[in-house]
Amino acid sequence: MVQRTLPEDAPNDRDGTPTPGGPRPAPGADGATVPEPTRSPDAPAPEPSPGERGEPAPGGRAPRLGRALGSTASAPHAVVLVLAGGTPRGSRRRAPAAQALAYSLARRLAHGTRGETLRTHTVHYRHSGWNGVAAHPAQDARWAADEVVRRYGDVAVCLVGMDVGARAALRAAGHPAVSSVVALAPWFPEPDSPDADPAEELPDPVHQLAGRQVLIVHGSDDHHTDPDLSFRLAERARRTTSAVCRFEVHTDGHSLRQHHSEVTALTRDFVLGSLCGRDFARPVTDAFAAPPPLGLRMPLAAGFGRSLRP
Repeated sequence: MVQRTLPEDAPNDRDGTPTPGGPRPAPGADGATVPEPTRSPDAPAPEPSPGERGEPAPGGRAPRLGRALGSTASAPHAVVLVLAGGTPRGSRRRAPAAQALAYSLARRLAHGTRGETLRTHTVHYRHSGWNGVAAHPAQDARWAADEVVRRYGDVAVCLVGMDVGARAALRAAGHPAVSSVVALAPWFPEPDSPDADPAEELPDPVHQLAGRQVLIVHGSDDHHTDPDLSFRLAERARRTTSAVCRFEVHTDGHSLRQHHSEVTALTRDFVLGSLCGRDFARPVTDAFAAPPPLGLRMPLAAGFGRSLRP
C-alpha cells in the first residue's frame, strides 16, 4: 500500500479510513462519573468545575489544540475549532480515522477562508468516547475555547463538530467565547439504546444555545444516528433562539460523503457569515427566516457552493 506523508498534526491512519457510521464498541464503564441529579432539558446546567474543563486523564493525558491553520496574522479576530467524531464509550486517546477527517475539514475551511484573519485548529481529545455523564468531548471543547482565549484574547469562536464532536459542539456552546456552532450529523443516543447512560440527561439541553447562531446538517439516510433526533433538538432550540437552521442532505448517510463538497461549502459560508460579517448564502438566510418546520428541514441542493468558491 502507498503510504501518505501527512503533516505532523495529522494522524497517519495506515489501515484506511473506516466509515464513521460503522459499528461502535460495546458499552463499558470507561470514564464513568457520579451521576448528576435529573433536571429539565431546558433548565440551566451548573458551570463545570475547573477540573472538568480538560483535567489530565489517567496517565497524564490532556486535551490539546492541533497546529494553527489559516491566517498567519499575529492577532486573528476569530477562531474555528474543529471537533472530531468518536465512539459512545472509550478511553483511548483518540480515534485516528475520525481525527483525520477533522483535520481534512479544518484544512478545507482554512483554505476557503483565505483573506480573512481567521485561524483554525482541530481539538485532540483525552478520550475517544463520549462516556455518558462524563461527556468528555464536551469538556475538552470547553477547555479548547478557554485555550483560544488564553492564546488570542477576546476573539469570537465557532465550534464545528462531526458525529460525537457535533454533540460536543452543541453542548459546549454556552462558553462565553462561542458565538456560533456547526453540527454535522450530530450523534445522539436513543434513550433506550445500549449507548445511552441511564444517568445522563436526555434529551440534550438547549438553553446554552441562546444568543448563538446554529447550523445543523444531517443526511436523510443516516442509519447510525436518527436524523429525527437532531430535528427535535433544533425544534426545541428554536424556542431559545431564532438563529437556528437545519439542512437535510437527501440520500446521504452518516459520513455525508456523497455530498461532502456541498456540506463543506455550506459550512464555510456559515463560518464566514457568523464570524466575519459576510452575507449568508440565500438558502441559509431563507432557512433562518422560515418558521419551523420549514427552516429546520431545508434541502441542501446539489452543487451548493459552486458560485461561492473564492
